[in-house]
Amino acid sequence: MSTHRTPDEHTPEHAGDHAVDHQAGAGVEARIEDRPGDHRGAGTGLHRRGFLAGAVAVGAVGATLSGTAFAAGQAAPVTVSAPGISLTAGADGYVSVRDGAGVERVRLTRFMAKDTVVGIQQSTGGTPSSITLADGRPAIQVEYTLPAAANGITVRGIFDVTPHRAHLRWEVGGSTTLTPAGFMFGRTVLAPTAPEAFVALTTWNRDAGGGIPYESNAGVVYRETWADTNAYFRLAGTTPAWTNATWIHAPGTASTGGAVTEADLVLGSMRPAAAGTTGAGRPLGVEVWTDRPFSLWDQGGVPMPLHAEVANGGNTERAVRLSWWARDFDGRVLGSGAVTGTIAAGATWAQTFTVTSPAQGIVFTEVSATSGTDEAFARTNLAVLPPFTYRASAADSMFGIANYPWLLQPDTPAVLELMQRLGIRRVRISYDGGPGLPPATLDAAGIAHNIELAGIPLGGTTAQVAAWADTNTAKAIGAGADWFEVANEINKPWMSGQTASAYVRDGLHPVRDRLTAAGAQTRVLNAGLAGMDHVWTKNFRDAGGWSLIDGFAFHPGRGNFTPDYAPAPADWTMGDHGTYWNFLGGLRKAREVIAEYGPKELWLTEAYACTKPNSWWHDTYRHAAENVLLTLALAKAEGVRCVNWYQLHDSVLGKPQLADPVNSEYHYGLMHRDLGAKPSALAYATAARVLDRAVFVRRFTLADPDLHGLLFSSPEGPISILWSRKDGYVLNPDHPTDSGWFAAPEPWVDGWRTKTTVTVAAGATTATAARPGRHASATVREVDCIGRERLLTPVRGRVSVRLDGAPRIYYGLTDTPEAGC
Repeated sequence: MSTHRTPDEHTPEHAGDHAVDHQAGAGVEARIEDRPGDHRGAGTGLHRRGFLAGAVAVGAVGATLSGTAFAAGQAAPVTVSAPGISLTAGADGYVSVRDGAGVERVRLTRFMAKDTVVGIQQSTGGTPSSITLADGRPAIQVEYTLPAAANGITVRGIFDVTPHRAHLRWEVGGSTTLTPAGFMFGRTVLAPTAPEAFVALTTWNRDAGGGIPYESNAGVVYRETWADTNAYFRLAGTTPAWTNATWIHAPGTASTGGAVTEADLVLGSMRPAAAGTTGAGRPLGVEVWTDRPFSLWDQGGVPMPLHAEVANGGNTERAVRLSWWARDFDGRVLGSGAVTGTIAAGATWAQTFTVTSPAQGIVFTEVSATSGTDEAFARTNLAVLPPFTYRASAADSMFGIANYPWLLQPDTPAVLELMQRLGIRRVRISYDGGPGLPPATLDAAGIAHNIELAGIPLGGTTAQVAAWADTNTAKAIGAGADWFEVANEINKPWMSGQTASAYVRDGLHPVRDRLTAAGAQTRVLNAGLAGMDHVWTKNFRDAGGWSLIDGFAFHPGRGNFTPDYAPAPADWTMGDHGTYWNFLGGLRKAREVIAEYGPKELWLTEAYACTKPNSWWHDTYRHAAENVLLTLALAKAEGVRCVNWYQLHDSVLGKPQLADPVNSEYHYGLMHRDLGAKPSALAYATAARVLDRAVFVRRFTLADPDLHGLLFSSPEGPISILWSRKDGYVLNPDHPTDSGWFAAPEPWVDGWRTKTTVTVAAGATTATAARPGRHASATVREVDCIGRERLLTPVRGRVSVRLDGAPRIYYGLTDTPEAGC
């Protein structure tokens, strides 16, 4: 059930902080420029689920309201209109919003101001009048009436219209102690056919400094839906949890002598992004989407329709050229083309472009709209990942997801199916009432689950410690968690050893005591350490913590180093860009600690390939895919029990799908903000499929010390993973030193300069891991990091392979492939 913060619950300390069927907009005339591989059609009858964040659900409470009556002597109603929209303010200060056919859709009711002295104050009425704006256009002004308790606070509303859009402005004055972050406005939606929905909006940017394009926030909308049209309240920002059936949270900004809240109301059969463009008055806007969950296809050789909607947010019609392209992981153009058309002011234009799906892999797309010097564009990824039957049980699988899959879009069944297809067999955190998927849902899907709970009152009173342990141990047991990870990354400052003894005393001991008393089978992990902090771990052991855990957990953070970079702990440097943040060196140190302190399962409860755009310290999209595969292969080789990848989608809990290009925390997902797959998602699935029932055998010893390999056995035969380090272990080495900006290459650009051909020994036959039971005689099958296959033909028991910094998988080599060198 949705829970909304009511207006009376607003406090100063809190303040501040899918789409519908549509047609091409009226007045659009189109001309197609034919190009090979270009298939287009009108974007009619399209549907995709939207996003309801903050559990906002608004009922049709206004559907039975009577019309406004005007008594003698009251102010006459005032009306302003533009194509597609009209506003009429009545004597009570309410503003009626009608569409182009004269149908009343929305009623703007009251305004709520907030002040640190007089608290929350709601308007009780208002007097409308007609005014003229500075640009000569007519507008409505409403002088609101507030109760005496408002102590002189004043509110004036100014409302004007342009095609399909009303601009709403409330000016609040009369007090020096206003709290603009708590402002709200009231609205009644008349007879909607669906609940109100919150949608975060973004815009794509090309940086003057080069690099890959990226998304930034473009405000938010609350969408109202009817069978024949939509309305959108657009704001720069809002807190969805504070919005309810009566009020929309509309934070204001300070101005001379007071504060101002602004919003826009857009009417029309358009998608949310187009409404955002129109509401903001931007010249052009583009949105792209597909009809498939996660833009994911099952097989190759089928059409992949890409839908696009371009919006004209200006006040005059525009001639627009809409162009598109689609590229594969190697940069080959799979389709391109352009159409031209004229779009009326405030209108939209929909087109569909189609490309044929590859057998497996990813397709990068861009659609761009230009008109004169104005441009808007949008990108998304299409992916092909055939279904696969994983044979390892969830209890035995190494493959998990960290955090919680809380962004349940487009719906829970689709997210579960995605996790199952990627090979995710365990969730790090699940409990009833928590974010994401509850234990019973995961159990029904055959996905195992653990729990991690933080907030230990280190150094607290006996009562505080006991209360935390009582509550959270009971929650872990009640969730049926296989493992209880007791807190998270408490080893700050890194390598200082602080907090270890307090953690054992106030967190781990109380939890272990309660689990033992309850006879629970729940096993215990220490708080996953940020980096392999062996100094903290020694203090933890000395404080008696080692005997209290069943498994040892840490988070091998990694900077711009390949996963197989393994500096000796004595050489680790600290700081934000220190070599302490390496993968394999930390993993080997963890194994050394376990060998010295006593046997424990080794868990990586968070593992990473952050794709923060144009950041040299983080992975490019291509490096991330390569590093996901190699990270998981090395973890398997080093005996890791489980790797929980951080995380499923780009986003931050509490700010769902709000783009944040500068916050690295936002960019750890396997999937993009728009739910499409990153190459990383396909790499995760490739690793999960290849290593599903694999057993590590040994590392290769190749004649060339820069060439590396791992050998696994499997029911499908030997599996070899080979790569080269002739280009070194440092990623993005040519980054500028005088700036944080790094012009990252596009994901289809192969940045490995050195290619090395090596001959290895091949066997007689090889099975296809992704298709058990099928065999390819006398061939070697090469699989890249995103699962694409290439067949190689051995000659006299040997085959030549071309290696670089990207790991590649080989089926059909012997169990001593280096013998062919």
